[in-house]
Amino acid sequence: MVVFDMAGTTVNEDNVVYKTLQEAVKKAGFEVSLERVLAYGAGKEKLQAIKDVLTSMSVTEVDTKSVEIFSRFREMLKTAYENLDVRTFEGTENLFDYLHKKGIKVVLNTGYDRKTATNLLSKLQWTQGQEFDLLVTADDVVNGRPHPDMIFHAMEKLAVTDASEVIKIGDSAIDIEEGKAAGCYLTLGVTTGAQTFEQLKKANPNYIINSLTYLEELV
Repeated sequence: MVVFDMAGTTVNEDNVVYKTLQEAVKKAGFEVSLERVLAYGAGKEKLQAIKDVLTSMSVTEVDTKSVEIFSRFREMLKTAYENLDVRTFEGTENLFDYLHKKGIKVVLNTGYDRKTATNLLSKLQWTQGQEFDLLVTADDVVNGRPHPDMIFHAMEKLAVTDASEVIKIGDSAIDIEEGKAAGCYLTLGVTTGAQTFEQLKKANPNYIINSLTYLEELV
């Protein structure tokens, strides 16, 4: 089984989520750079991402302010997605097909809530059971990344009993931490999304690649 992060890994949405999160924080009166948002929020469940960004800025009353910002963020993101041109990264669908032919399950997991993730997939015209085998979102588990709950949930649903038969790939360090926490055979960082090579390297993945297409060679 290969577990893929969505935005920045398989789905090219030009960091619209984190740009929107940045704007929501700024509207609350806190000046913040996109770089800080990506460094402290990438890959996380989005309420937690906001908390961590505010904490990194030494903001007081983080819990209360985070809830307020999160509510605004969800409305802003809904509007942003209505006009968003969503694409896959080149070679993604061919890779999924290759993995399926090898008998390898394809899982998408994400720090998005299910409604947001489903909206993205509908824009791509991807269907569970066709392009991918399972979608796991932050709504499906108690603990988000870096906890391994989403990977374990996918293993249970797809009857994969050994994490040494699982590969995890994502565009943020927290994806790599999630894979390591689950005991995955390999963890991979990909530089197409939220974080740079140097940021990914700090999480000590097995490999850092510039395109998902390199995964075929590893498999």
